[in-house]
Amino acid sequence: MLHHFPSALRPAIVALWAIDEAMWAAIAAASQPALAGIKLAWWREALARLDHDPAPPEPRLRAVADHIVSRGVSGSDVAGIEEGWAALLDPVPDADRVLLRGQRLFAIEARLLGVEDPLLPEAGSLFALSDAMRRRLGDFGQARRALLGDLRGRRVGRAARPVTLAARLAARDLAEPEGTPGRALALLGHRFHGRITGADYPARRE
Repeated sequence: MLHHFPSALRPAIVALWAIDEAMWAAIAAASQPALAGIKLAWWREALARLDHDPAPPEPRLRAVADHIVSRGVSGSDVAGIEEGWAALLDPVPDADRVLLRGQRLFAIEARLLGVEDPLLPEAGSLFALSDAMRRRLGDFGQARRALLGDLRGRRVGRAARPVTLAARLAARDLAEPEGTPGRALALLGHRFHGRITGADYPARRE
């Protein structure tokens, strides 16, 4: 998906998703939820410090400082995705908190890209819930179906589609694995018509 963004922005997009992946790794590698919570809190605090302190030697934090904070997006904004990951540590995760991860990721990308679209919050929410289910981190079927209903038939504006490709593919990945022809067609279709849901997209797969 990276090649759908302007080349000048790609280091910033890579830096953003590297932080997101680091937070996922904190959860995946921890033997107990409390340990994962400590690691997530470290990332949140370290990112927030970028707003007033030089970046430490940690390469992912330096990349955020060099490519995201330098473009006017605060480290605190990036730190905000931690709340969505932290919600997944609860015995019964709250879908309203889990979806914040996607909303904030998409908001940052849209700001970097200089675009706005009214469907971005819902698309980000769908991404977060679908991705969490794909990783087997919770059952958010009811909230996800509600979002699918809200988004069905609606189109994302062309300028914002590099951002919402992640929602289209995360949702599609619940239906079939990566690398399949249907997934590739879903990506191309979204770039062409801007729909996140469509006839090829199952209403549910829980």
